[in-house]
Amino acid sequence: MNRSTINAVVIIGVLSILSILVIQIFWINQTIDTQEKAIQIQDRQDSLNLKQFEEQVRVALRNVVEEISTLHADSSDLYGAVKQQRSNYFLVDVNEDLHPYYLEQLLKRNFYDHGISSNFQYGIYDCYNDSIVYGNIIRYSRDSLYNPISDTLTGITSPGLAWKKDGHYFTVFFPDISAQPHEASLNTQESPWVYLMIIVGLILAFFAFTVSIIIRQKRLSEVKTDFINNMTHELKTPISTIGLSSEMLLREDFSNDAERLKRYAGLIYKENKRLEHQVERVLNIAKLNKNELSLKKTTLHLHELIEEAADSFRFNQLQSGGEIRLDLRADPDDISGDQVHITNVIFNLIDNAVKYSKEKPEVSVSSINDKRGILLTFSDKGIGIRKEDIKLIFDKFYRVSTGNVHDVKGFGLGLYYVKLVVDAHGGTIHVKSQPGEGTTFTLWLPRK
Repeated sequence: MNRSTINAVVIIGVLSILSILVIQIFWINQTIDTQEKAIQIQDRQDSLNLKQFEEQVRVALRNVVEEISTLHADSSDLYGAVKQQRSNYFLVDVNEDLHPYYLEQLLKRNFYDHGISSNFQYGIYDCYNDSIVYGNIIRYSRDSLYNPISDTLTGITSPGLAWKKDGHYFTVFFPDISAQPHEASLNTQESPWVYLMIIVGLILAFFAFTVSIIIRQKRLSEVKTDFINNMTHELKTPISTIGLSSEMLLREDFSNDAERLKRYAGLIYKENKRLEHQVERVLNIAKLNKNELSLKKTTLHLHELIEEAADSFRFNQLQSGGEIRLDLRADPDDISGDQVHITNVIFNLIDNAVKYSKEKPEVSVSSINDKRGILLTFSDKGIGIRKEDIKLIFDKFYRVSTGNVHDVKGFGLGLYYVKLVVDAHGGTIHVKSQPGEGTTFTLWLPRK
């Protein structure tokens, strides 16, 4: 999958998510508008119902006052007798003897005549004795019409109770009616925007995860392709050399030139060993991945292994110039490890320092003790590693890009192998690098 395909997938995904968002926002706004209109209609209806209820109560109470006030010949004198304190609380002035039971019957009859089916409670106040008599809450039902909720609750409903004082008033209270008009509102705790944000978050997380997988697979594909190209390049040279040497041996007669025969045979042997070494490295990586490679741990002296590797490089690869400086201060320097693999780790780190040097390699290897192990540093003044490549150099098959220049050989397995071996020995490895200035690998291994 090339870069343009990934870009197309990302663009299509973003457009799809935006389309979903636009549609969802449109429908949510439509739903909210519809709900708000319904709430406004309901509020107006509730307000009208409340106004109608208040008017019905005032008319019913006025009729009750007219029936109680036998001394008034003109009904206009009763103007203002009914006072509304709240939507559910009314006060009525009377100047007549008032019997509670009689008042209760009048209220029931007039409320029924005016279609008032709400529960109510009345109270009679004597302004001279500053005392009040309450009736029980009267409950309306279709079967029994108006009856007290309970005869044991506070309040009186008794035919035998009399009231013989003038200058008093009575009140009527409707407990089931709200004192203020009810204003409906949207439930903000269950706002659709919350669910939309949750869904969008999940979609974005899934989309980001999908894109990361695609990019990772693309990078893995590129790395594998690079590995195949590198492997082909690495194997092609020794195979070509062996083929040419074998062809020379078959075509020419070397019976009188034993030295030349020996040289061609030695060349074939050397290139064959090189092929064997490359194949063995790939097989070792495969075994490490499957945890099939057992470590044969023995007591190792790191300084000896480092000095042997340095001597080998000085003899074989630094003949045209360059230097390997050793500063080995760890004392003691013994660890418990597999000699073959630890030697390969040291060889790989020095080999990388030499291969990626610009001209004459300048490599420094040092060792010191810490509380629990030994710190080894491998430093060079080579081409360095870019910041974006540092986090990938320990990945399998990964090689730092050098453009179209292929002067550095390898499969991209060296540092991956180093990381596996170090982890298997319970150690750690870190890298610091600056492009154009060099690289330093810091290796920590636990002591014996």
